Amino acid sequence: MMAWSRPRYREVSMGSMVWKVLGGLAAVFASSVAQRGATTVWRAATGDTPPDNPEDPDIHWGEAVGWALFSGAAIGAARLLATRKAAQYYRDSSGSLPKALAKAEKAAEA
Repeated sequence: MMAWSRPRYREVSMGSMVWKVLGGLAAVFASSVAQRGATTVWRAATGDTPPDNPEDPDIHWGEAVGWALFSGAAIGAARLLATRKAAQYYRDSSGSLPKALAKAEKAAEA
């Protein structure tokens, strides 16, 4: 008697969905934490709150550009770190990289 097994396409589909949720949640959480951290550091360094809307023409250029560069770098680095850790966890749990990352890796090798 033949043992029942799931079709392979469901495993791939489920893995893709798991990666999208895991990677997405990691990025959102990291962005939120980094935003709060960047605000705290900005307040400590400048003694003032960061601009609510750097696009506002009443905000000085230096302050707007400084906040954009600082917060963008902090959030970008936090998202990168979180997504890399999520990919490492995924690989350790499943034995392979998420399909989206594996494709990018193969393309870089070619």
